[in-house]
Amino acid sequence: MSLEHLEAQHGAGLDPRGEMGNASNASVFTSTLSEREDLIFGTLYLVFGLVSLSGNSLLLLVAYRKRSTLKPAEFFIVNLAVSDLSMTVTLFPLATPSFFAHRWLFNQAMCTIYAFCGVLFGLCSLTSLTVLSAVCCLKVCYPAYGNKFSPSHAGVLLLCVWAYALLFATAPLAEWGSYGPEPYGTACCIAWEASSREATLYILALFVFCYLLPCLLILASYSLILWTVQVSRRAVRQHVSPQRRAGGVHGPMVKLSIAVCLGFLAAWTPYAVVALWAVCGGAGQVPALAFVLSAVFAKSSTLYNPLVYLLFKPNFHKILSKDIVLLQAIRAVLCCGCPGTALQPFPPGDTRTRFSPGFSRHRGACRSCSDTFECFSNYPRCYKLPQGPGPSPAPLAILADGAAAQPGLKSAVQVMVLVTRRRSGLGAASVAGEVLPSGVVKDLL
Repeated sequence: MSLEHLEAQHGAGLDPRGEMGNASNASVFTSTLSEREDLIFGTLYLVFGLVSLSGNSLLLLVAYRKRSTLKPAEFFIVNLAVSDLSMTVTLFPLATPSFFAHRWLFNQAMCTIYAFCGVLFGLCSLTSLTVLSAVCCLKVCYPAYGNKFSPSHAGVLLLCVWAYALLFATAPLAEWGSYGPEPYGTACCIAWEASSREATLYILALFVFCYLLPCLLILASYSLILWTVQVSRRAVRQHVSPQRRAGGVHGPMVKLSIAVCLGFLAAWTPYAVVALWAVCGGAGQVPALAFVLSAVFAKSSTLYNPLVYLLFKPNFHKILSKDIVLLQAIRAVLCCGCPGTALQPFPPGDTRTRFSPGFSRHRGACRSCSDTFECFSNYPRCYKLPQGPGPSPAPLAILADGAAAQPGLKSAVQVMVLVTRRRSGLGAASVAGEVLPSGVVKDLL
């Protein structure tokens, strides 16, 4: 084969075997951003991925903890966490190293898979938010109908959510639109450079059915919810004294509604604007930086959504707060070391603790605690029973050596009471122990 023929093939993007070479692929999969910009966005993707993985996993854990009491509307929050977590697992591990490498590190097939997963899970999250807003509006504003919303209804709507997202995600695979590298070169998505009338119609359909209509529905739903809350608040003010005009459920509902609306608009509006700009003015007229910024905003929803529901949804927040309080108490139990005078362990044969500086020091003795919280936080090595006038009550159960038990109980059980300070309106006395007899549970709880 002559040298001139080889040079002609290289200029046409062919290798010596007559096949399409890597030159054209390398050109579209090379970053058009500066190395500094790639470093910045790669770092952002890395942080987003870690925070999203933690937040959505925590949200699913909280949902699992309250699985027996999950309401039908909360199924969509769980589905939102599943889709966001799936997007995190499938997209961030591919895009992050590509940013740092200043080029797409994988082949064309992985590019198509990346784009498909991005569209599928992104539209699933977006549609879940939309359906959730409609269900919340139905339950708050039209309770006569909302109270009839059952788990079976939620299951049917979840299937519709995934089918809706799957329809638009598989359309480019059926040649209605197409997938390809992003203009900035280190990720893949829909080919914004519409090469045919069908591709243009697909992008316009995405804009109308996957952004404009969901946006209007979400804004209308939460606006109606806020209006209903405001009307309810006015009615309450007429019959409740000023000292008892606390927001109740109104405050969290208002915060949740505003946070969801702002999050939706912030995440998806830049992408919608860039898509419309690319269709109307041509993708070549849109700066590559605009594409990458819109992608960053869209993927930020994966870490924003779990934070909104963990912080502003009362029952999710309650479970999370209980877990945090319990972890703090257990940590205090395992780390005994309160400053102060000595609090000595029991003398041999004594089943009670006495706080007395006169006790001699024993090996392993704990330092004393200044208040009840610190004494209980250092259980079991140091604690004291409340002392008051009158005879001291018999112990409920033996905490250490099993020397005595309250009369009337057929079996002794271990009970640990963890008392926590009241912080930010959240205070609790958590009871942790083995399986208690039903009678004791009724007495304690």
